Amino acid sequence: MIYGYSRCSTNESKQDLQRQTRELKKAGAEIVFQEFEHGDAENKQELNKLLEAVRPGDTVVTLEVSRLSRSTRQLCELVETVKKKQICLQIVGSVTIDCRNGQLDPMTAAFLQMAGVFSELELKMIRERVKSGMANARAKGKQIGRPPMTREELPENFFRHYPLYTQHKITKSELSTLLKVSRPTLDRWIRIAEV
Repeated sequence: MIYGYSRCSTNESKQDLQRQTRELKKAGAEIVFQEFEHGDAENKQELNKLLEAVRPGDTVVTLEVSRLSRSTRQLCELVETVKKKQICLQIVGSVTIDCRNGQLDPMTAAFLQMAGVFSELELKMIRERVKSGMANARAKGKQIGRPPMTREELPENFFRHYPLYTQHKITKSELSTLLKVSRPTLDRWIRIAEV
């Protein structure tokens, strides 16, 4: 079985998982797990579901190392999982880590770990640029962030679906997808609702 994994950090229209899904299917993926989560998030629910679904001999396809993780430590842990589960991990147009025989080629592992280091570095550089830009905007007197919101201003749609989350019938990721908002926005709404 060939599984695909696509991820972006927000479910707003700024990033499009459909492009990733199309390319993964073109690369042979039969089932594609889609995730809206930050690259360095400790818990990627859909990636975890995918890793539970795979069986020895299966293949996992993704488009870039950064789709899997922007943390070198997490990437090393993932490589160990690939080895333990005896599956093949294919990064389209880049590298294939074939551990279906239970072994891992040291050169391939080193390449993937280096790619992880660069992915993590890129994320840190992006965050530093954002911090610098925000400091510059504050210095110019601009208000940073969204204006404060009250419980009464929360959308009606939120209160319709929020009980499903509090009753543990859906996950936070499922709730954010249902509401079509990013996880940070959902977290802010939950904080406001619980006050």
